[in-house]
Amino acid sequence: MQTQPTTPFGRRPLSLAMVASQAATENFAAKPGASETVVHKWRLFRALTEAKEQLGVTDRALSVLHALLSFHQETALTLPAGDSKTAEDSSTGPGIVVFPSNKELSIRAHGMAPATLRRHLACLVDAGLIIRRDSPNGKRFARRGQGGAIEDAFGFDITPLVARAEEIENLAEEVRAENRAMALLREKITLTRRDIAKMIATGIEEGVSGDWESFHLRYATLSGRYARNLLRADLEALASELAGLAAEIRKLLETHVKAQTMNANESQSERHIQNQTTNIFDLEPSLPEGRAETSGLDDQKPGAPSAPHPEILGAGAPKPDETPGTLRTYPLGMVLEACPDILDFASGGISSWRDLATTAAVVRKAIGVSPDAWAQALEVLGEHDTSIVIAAILQRGDEIKSAGGYLRVLTAKARAGEFSLGPVLMALLRGKAAKAARERKRAG
Repeated sequence: MQTQPTTPFGRRPLSLAMVASQAATENFAAKPGASETVVHKWRLFRALTEAKEQLGVTDRALSVLHALLSFHQETALTLPAGDSKTAEDSSTGPGIVVFPSNKELSIRAHGMAPATLRRHLACLVDAGLIIRRDSPNGKRFARRGQGGAIEDAFGFDITPLVARAEEIENLAEEVRAENRAMALLREKITLTRRDIAKMIATGIEEGVSGDWESFHLRYATLSGRYARNLLRADLEALASELAGLAAEIRKLLETHVKAQTMNANESQSERHIQNQTTNIFDLEPSLPEGRAETSGLDDQKPGAPSAPHPEILGAGAPKPDETPGTLRTYPLGMVLEACPDILDFASGGISSWRDLATTAAVVRKAIGVSPDAWAQALEVLGEHDTSIVIAAILQRGDEIKSAGGYLRVLTAKARAGEFSLGPVLMALLRGKAAKAARERKRAG
């Protein structure tokens, strides 16, 4: 008579989880057509690996399960035709039982220690993925009949994997969907952060009116909250706040562009009208040359110098709407936040641009910038931008071998119109934020 033991050997207790797993497996085996269920064991194992947290198993326990599955010769897991029985007869039949010795199982589990092996086998049993079928003396073996077919087998029954295959696949699909959603959120956050950083740099570089220091502080605060261990709800909240900030900055830049476009259209209209007025004089019937040159004010006497035409005066004088170009400035607070090391050289602190320029002159000597390189930078960049460049060079002192040579290169680029301070400051601010995030991660 074939029997299927349901209790573990020796001092191991029988838990309610074991009873529930055995009952579920027996109910599945009693269903009509259960023997027709075919499960690819390695595909199922991959799904198990993806859903391991939901199933409550560890990666080491899965290594043991992988070793157990390797002892089943067939790739397909299916119940023998004789196992589909009624609930009353479901306690008989060998099921899908593998019976390796501890030594062989340890070898296939990459040399796992016996104590560790037993611990992870118990984990698989508690998770309901395998069932113990212990013999009377605790040994694992199979008894074969006259035709060579297995009549009784004592070892580990992996039938629960077939019974729970659909459940495991659904859990794995949920995990895959969650991972896809998380990946899309992280991608959205990365793209939005990039957009915000570049829009802030553009706004500062182009002189767009706005509180760019406040925008950068908000951006740095939100970026500091980004970490690899955030939950999906936290990522969704962060992505929403970043999107709001990006929309606010984009709206400010678009408003500036529209204003520039309107001003350009108005200027073109004025020039068009002016050209038409001039052409009218050219198209009038010609007068004698002498009369044309001497025509002037009504009370002008003969031989007196002729009064210049108003159109000629307007050509050389500056137009009312023409204003000299203003220098692009960066908030002092942003410069000091990006380059805090320069504060160590300021005896009384830095509260104005004059303080920054005075301190930069001191730093210039400390970092080895020659008077000639300093004078050329002042001539091309001006005192304001040169002070910021010196502060940036000091902040990146570990990366720059020759401060004087580096300053000469930047001066040459600025002379050619190929240098801007905005990206330099934004790169320093991003590096500072990333460093702070790494320190918080190590501390947490």
